[in-house]
Amino acid sequence: MSDLKQPVRRKSLSKSKAAVPAKAVGKALRQRGPKPVDRATMIEIFRRLKEANPEPKGELDYTNPYTLLVAVTLSAQATDVGVNKATKELFRVADTPQKMLELGEDGLRQHIKTLNFFNTKAKNVIAMARRLVEEFGGKVPNSVEILETLPGVGRKTASVVVNIAFGDPRIAVDTHIFRVANRLPLVVTKTPLETQAALEALIPKEYLLHAHHWLILHGRYTCKARRPECWRCPVNDLCRYPDKTIP
Repeated sequence: MSDLKQPVRRKSLSKSKAAVPAKAVGKALRQRGPKPVDRATMIEIFRRLKEANPEPKGELDYTNPYTLLVAVTLSAQATDVGVNKATKELFRVADTPQKMLELGEDGLRQHIKTLNFFNTKAKNVIAMARRLVEEFGGKVPNSVEILETLPGVGRKTASVVVNIAFGDPRIAVDTHIFRVANRLPLVVTKTPLETQAALEALIPKEYLLHAHHWLILHGRYTCKARRPECWRCPVNDLCRYPDKTIP
């Protein structure tokens, strides 16, 4: 008879262990993490990044706003080096939306078949070209909101294009920028969109235009995901990341 009472005890014990909700634990852990740097420190971070690279440039090859739009669209799930190889010949024959339409989807696929998801990308680029020709006179609009309505174009792509092609101070948050921004941290955020809004509101205006490039290049070559090269980081002493690496 005594065995019949054991499940009751186990149930009671299990309930006791679950007394602290998982959300509360997660919140406590986040609270113990480093808080975002203050404004003076943020200014110094960007001053140093600018000093190290006064005129940062993106690594995708392009000749005009349209080829930039195409290159950034093709870069999803692909490397900049791979995209540049694919577009080297493509942009010689199709550097405008009208020429891209004349090349056609089959012709475009032959140029970009080395890229991931090239069939979907070819379909989107041709549909994008058609809309640009029919609705915008073959011009790339300087508007994130309009660009986001084009096939294959999301917020990140649209932000990159207006930033580079038109000098619009936008922060296009990719995996590198999200990591660097939350590792320093400049901000503590959960999503790329939240990160973009926070960075655009906080980064001083004199650094905002090139901030996208400074952060992405820093994340790509220094503040790497698996093993950041903290020993050669120009903002090492300002960074609050607790797990710094040594050579």
